[in-house]
Amino acid sequence: MSIRERLSGNEAVAIAMKQINPDVVAAFPITPSTEIPQYFSTFVANGTVDTEFVAVESEHSAMSATIGAEAAGGRAMTATSANGLSLMWEMIYIASSLRLPIVMSLVNRAVSGPLNIHNDHSDAMGVRDSGWIMLFSENNQEAYDNMLMAHRIAEHKDVLLPLMVCQDGFITSHSIENIELVEDDKVKQFVGTYKPEHYLLNKQEPMAIGPLDLQAFLFEHKVQQANAMKNAKKVIEEVAKDFEKMTGRKYSFFEEYKLDDAEIAIVCMNSTAGTTKAVVDKLRLNGIKAGLLKVRVFRPFPAEEIAKSLSHLKAVAVLDKSDSLNAVGGALFEDVTSAMYVNNKNVPMVNYVYGIGGRDTTEKQIESVYNDLSEIVSTGKIDNPYRYLGLRK
Repeated sequence: MSIRERLSGNEAVAIAMKQINPDVVAAFPITPSTEIPQYFSTFVANGTVDTEFVAVESEHSAMSATIGAEAAGGRAMTATSANGLSLMWEMIYIASSLRLPIVMSLVNRAVSGPLNIHNDHSDAMGVRDSGWIMLFSENNQEAYDNMLMAHRIAEHKDVLLPLMVCQDGFITSHSIENIELVEDDKVKQFVGTYKPEHYLLNKQEPMAIGPLDLQAFLFEHKVQQANAMKNAKKVIEEVAKDFEKMTGRKYSFFEEYKLDDAEIAIVCMNSTAGTTKAVVDKLRLNGIKAGLLKVRVFRPFPAEEIAKSLSHLKAVAVLDKSDSLNAVGGALFEDVTSAMYVNNKNVPMVNYVYGIGGRDTTEKQIESVYNDLSEIVSTGKIDNPYRYLGLRK
């Protein structure tokens, strides 16, 4: 029997970490992720876990400590947001290049400047090409579930890449929702014990970590990382199937909401999907065939699968909660349109940058996007594919 609880997203992630009982957690406080190590430190203090908790002096040190712990053969975790992730930036790339399956909770927040502590996806998009697997979470339940699956994915012998579980700052991290927890013993069995093949403390195999890697080998090592990311797709599917057997909750690369017979659809990530589902339900009552594709796995990007799911539509809007500042749309839009082009799927597409700095995104605004899509279908014209949603005039 699952355990029914009422928890915030941060509490849910901290409880998942407690159930996983990693060897090392290193963290430095930053809003809105501070509560995760704060809650977890109480589990350390009262002896619920036997984790070594390292209270470091900065986020750069937090990632450095988890790299050291993971390289030594331990299972390591951390949590951060926004500028904290930015301070980790150098070490983020080192973690992935060393093929260390660290798991991090990233509570999404706008990156300064100017200073803003509220939600958008600029932090995650800043490291989207750093070699980390990236899972996004619509709600508290999904953040918890993604965290339970994270180590199984990252530590797989064909993957060995770090993984971050993303959730929207304050919107889910601090909001309390009903949630179903898995029993501790089942989590322990599902996650398993970390048994790395190569690690620094193995006296039978002396090794170096992070040596100089010049022209003769770096190219090949980067291709190995790329292949590992490709391998992660199969592993993510396998782990999700095992998770469904344990909990009854089904996950894939993305969720299709009333998409099968839809004529127009929105593509988005994280908590905005919940608002969009409510709008889809409303439009359906009015006879409008609206749908939603909610991206859960952003890295590796499921290009072929997304292209197939969107191919029957008459118009699509991609919502980006950050702006790439490149004059041609946000990161999710770029990936989706690239996927469609490469897979020979020709569907009219438009991009909306929205919610920057935590600006509210309402059902009325989402409905206006569907109205725009209906207009595109009826006229066959897209005057401007790069748009803003909720921008003050």
